[in-house]
Amino acid sequence: MKGPSLRRRQHGYVSLLLTCLGVMACLMLPHGLRQLAAVGYLALPLVLLRTLGLRIDEGSWPTLRMHVYRFLALVTWVTSLVWYLTPLSHRSTGVPLLLLWALLVLWSCERLVRMLALERRINREVLFGALAGYLLLGLAAGLLFSALETVVPGSFAASRVIDAPVLRWHGAHANPASPVWAVDFVELNYFAFVTLTTTGYGDIHPVTPQTQMLCVMVAITGTLYLAMVMGVLISRYTARDVEDELEN
Repeated sequence: MKGPSLRRRQHGYVSLLLTCLGVMACLMLPHGLRQLAAVGYLALPLVLLRTLGLRIDEGSWPTLRMHVYRFLALVTWVTSLVWYLTPLSHRSTGVPLLLLWALLVLWSCERLVRMLALERRINREVLFGALAGYLLLGLAAGLLFSALETVVPGSFAASRVIDAPVLRWHGAHANPASPVWAVDFVELNYFAFVTLTTTGYGDIHPVTPQTQMLCVMVAITGTLYLAMVMGVLISRYTARDVEDELEN
């Protein structure tokens, strides 16, 4: 996979990183504008399709896997669009979103690590790709937490003493007739990255067994991703040093 394929891979790393950073930037906007993050979340499956929906290996089985991955990304995009446009009262729309996004992100990280392993040299774009994968895990966890909160209101609770408006992600403070995209889930996205990095500030915590186990899986996935990516990057640096010594 040289020439245009190499350039397409590395351009895809940059596109994925910029999309993730764009979603995070929208979440930092003032209240009332953070809903723009929904546009970024809707763009993510399409960016993943373009970036990671490439043939990684030769053969009929890798080709089939590529087509199935592309189909999964498209179905996830359609499901996300339906979820954002439906009112909060239709809680069942969040169930397929939970399953599809979890599968898409896990598969995306697997494909991303395999693509990073194909790189012979560590450059800026490869580092961008490694960072994009970690940000993707955090953003996807935030989306999963948000979907679970719409399906089962009260799945998360705050341990701190705060004013009610800060709990705007809580189902009890949301209008059931309002569409999902109009709800501000910044608190749950914040909590997702706290869980991913295993920081544990303690200001927000999962309440139900489902959310507790989901938080455990997010923390484990983040640790495994870092371990795999660090292994790939270190092996590439080692291989480069060996090649330099042989050339000398």
